[in-house]
Amino acid sequence: MARIDAHQHFWSLERGDYGWLTPDKEPIYRDFLPADLKPLLAAAGIDGTILVQAAPTVAETEFMLGLAYEEPFIRGVVGWVDFEDPSAPEDIARLAKQSALVGLRPMIQDIADDNWMLREELVTAFDTLIAADLTFDALTLPRHLSALRTLLARHPNMRTVIDHGSKPMIRDGVLDGWDKDMAALASETSAFCKLSGLVTEARADWTVDDLRPYVDHLLDTFGPDRLVWGSDWPVCTLAGSYGRWLDVTGKLLSGLTVDETSAILGGNAARAYRMQTPESAMA
Repeated sequence: MARIDAHQHFWSLERGDYGWLTPDKEPIYRDFLPADLKPLLAAAGIDGTILVQAAPTVAETEFMLGLAYEEPFIRGVVGWVDFEDPSAPEDIARLAKQSALVGLRPMIQDIADDNWMLREELVTAFDTLIAADLTFDALTLPRHLSALRTLLARHPNMRTVIDHGSKPMIRDGVLDGWDKDMAALASETSAFCKLSGLVTEARADWTVDDLRPYVDHLLDTFGPDRLVWGSDWPVCTLAGSYGRWLDVTGKLLSGLTVDETSAILGGNAARAYRMQTPESAMA
């Protein structure tokens, strides 16, 4: 079974549309492009990736689709469209003609209105996403989970992946609230959840035991058939190397069978996204 990193980013600073990426984030305030990632994938035995948006612009989505055309290891792209713009349905339909596009991700964590996703004017964009057979990547924080449950009840056929376990408050050791909301989402919806982005939610001196209660809860609720592994590279390098996160993942999943671990490290990504083979990505 192919091993897939279902959440990684590329960026080129000269593009100028990464508003969150400022000089104070010095370790990652530089270009990160395919040549930087390829050696890490080879060392980790990763066969392909899902490239995820990092800027709220259609131009960045087109930039990523261009990279996917050039690099066969990029098995899919999760892009961005302005769901509030009346042209959103046309933009989604146009971008969806490119087979490398597998999903869309509004940057919900950066939007002031916690109930933004429930606005009536966004319904057409969500419906168009579903009709185009794209995946909705939910970039949420714990405070958004109630609204996310309502959204998925409205759109039960929307294939959804919750990014980064919805960023639980690992740094403060908080489980209460997040645990109940995630359990409800797991039981009431068909959403997948990404096992990614956890190390940057922990303290700088994090250990495996800091992460374990959160990962165990996701395993207990979503199960090995609905968890999808991702590196969140290069953001993860703020808290640890690519190799360290993969090694820690192995320790966190050590109680699973070989088949269950393989599903999380690749097989589930094929169901969560319209996974592209190297050949079909060139179509």
